Amino acid sequence: MKTFLRLWPLHLAVLVVAVVSQFIGVQSIPLGFGTILLLPMLYAFVLCLLLNPHVIPAAKKLVSDRRAAAAAPLIVIAIMPFIAKFGTTIGPSIYDIIDAGAALVLQELGNLATVLLAFPLAIWVLKLRREAIGAVHSIAREPNVAIIADRYGLRSPEGMGVLGVYVMGTLFGTFIFALMASLLASLDVFRIEALAMACGVGSGSMMAACSGGLAETVPESADLILAMAGASNLLTYATGMYMSLFVALPLVEWMYRKARPNDPVPARKGVVR
Repeated sequence: MKTFLRLWPLHLAVLVVAVVSQFIGVQSIPLGFGTILLLPMLYAFVLCLLLNPHVIPAAKKLVSDRRAAAAAPLIVIAIMPFIAKFGTTIGPSIYDIIDAGAALVLQELGNLATVLLAFPLAIWVLKLRREAIGAVHSIAREPNVAIIADRYGLRSPEGMGVLGVYVMGTLFGTFIFALMASLLASLDVFRIEALAMACGVGSGSMMAACSGGLAETVPESADLILAMAGASNLLTYATGMYMSLFVALPLVEWMYRKARPNDPVPARKGVVR
């Protein structure tokens, strides 16, 4: 209770941001070839970004470093009710999930696209060196950060790469996923089941933003979207780490040796220091 009272400005700011975001509601932007839906989560993201002392120094009076540090663990707690809702929708839609069959399992291979698409950009456009290994081998969620920390250490170039993508994903991932989901759904090119499965990338917040955007665009399939996205996210948590450890990371290491054959290979670190 003492901690709660000490953080009351932070809780008040969150409440105000939530009320304002819900009051604005869902807004649509027609683009001719599709429609982008702006969800309350996006407004909340922007408003909270303005409360970041590193963006607007005056906000430090409301959100100090101590209050910001206390808020970080609450993200998991806040997302848990939404994750629990996925569990309630998976059961009634179990037959739809079974019908997806191999597609739901094999879509995990799509995680390798981060290597094939991002690696050339990291090496030849951004001129990264070993930071590219940590940055492009995955979407850099918690299991992927743990793999890099165990193998190289977080103070290594690979560690800086994975942490950089982790931070960027945390800041902008939900925003980008929500926009992409509503836009792709409005184009009517992909089946809604495929888009729902693509939401399950192993991040609760990204999945929530993606599936929320899809559900707003195709409300008659909301339950199916939530079920497919939830099942896909569970599979990603179950298999994604092994895909990164045994397939993606060795692949990107091999590609890096081919791209930079003269770059020395550092000794691996088994302990984070």
